[in-house]
Amino acid sequence: MARFEVLGLDTDRELIRSLAKQLAEDGTDAERLRSTLHRSIAAEPPKKGGILAALRRSPLVGTDLEVKRTRVTGRKVDL
Repeated sequence: MARFEVLGLDTDRELIRSLAKQLAEDGTDAERLRSTLHRSIAAEPPKKGGILAALRRSPLVGTDLEVKRTRVTGRKVDL
């Protein structure tokens, strides 16, 4: 555990203190909070291809699904 001195706005004092308390607990909530803060402060943009990577992890990858719709010409409409 270490002590830090931080310069900030008076209005942020309670926010920074509560943030420090939650990070000091060092549990799963603290890890989630660290991860969220790192992502929001990071200088680099988020990596591309996240949706494609998620689709590739799908359990349906490699199955031979036939996804076809019957072609219907439509119905007659009397205007």
